Amino acid sequence: VEAITPQTLINIRPVVAAIKEFFGTSQLSQFMDQNNPLSGLTHKRRLLALGPGGLSRERAGLEVR
Repeated sequence: VEAITPQTLINIRPVVAAIKEFFGTSQLSQFMDQNNPLSGLTHKRRLLALGPGGLSRERAGLEVR
């Protein structure tokens, strides 16, 4: 009797393709600048503020910047 494993039940290729598509094309997906700790914090703050439903670069006023 052959043991049932997750690999025999699920084809991993569509799952991997969906993950790669999300992280490759999503508005929130960006490579993080890791030159120094402050640039990393700035990047994370910008990512949270500019996400879907958030601010756009065109609408952000001086008080936000």
